[in-house]
Amino acid sequence: MLDHVGISVSDYRKSRAFYVDALLPLGIDVVMDVTREQSGGYQGAGFGTDTKPFFWIGTGEARAGAGTHVAFAAATRKDVDRFYAAAIAAGGRDNGAPGLRAHYHPNYYGAFVLDPDGNNVEAVCHAPG
Repeated sequence: MLDHVGISVSDYRKSRAFYVDALLPLGIDVVMDVTREQSGGYQGAGFGTDTKPFFWIGTGEARAGAGTHVAFAAATRKDVDRFYAAAIAAGGRDNGAPGLRAHYHPNYYGAFVLDPDGNNVEAVCHAPG
C-alpha cells in the first residue's frame, strides 16, 4: 500500500498553482508546505484531504518531466469532467478528454492532462454511469 507519491517540478510556483486549481474539483488541496529553510534545500507542497498529504510536488535533484503518471480517484464522472476543465484552465495540456476507457474495464471513466512539466495527470472514476 502506498502512503504518498512525490514528483519533481521545474517551476515550483507555476506547478503549485496548476495543481491547486486542477485538484480542487476532486476535493484535494495543499495540506502541508515544506520550505527550504525547514528541509535544508527542498521546497515542496503536500496535497491531500483533511491533514494527510498523499501527493507531493517539489524541487529536487530528480529530473522533472515526462514519464511520470499519477491518477487521482474521483467519486463521480462529473468530478472527472470538472478536474479536466479546471486543469486545462490552469494551463494543462490535453492528453485525453473525459470519457470511457472500456479497454481497462466497462466503467473506467478518465481524463488526462499534461502538467507544466509534461507529467501525465489523470482523474478516474470507476463507478457505473
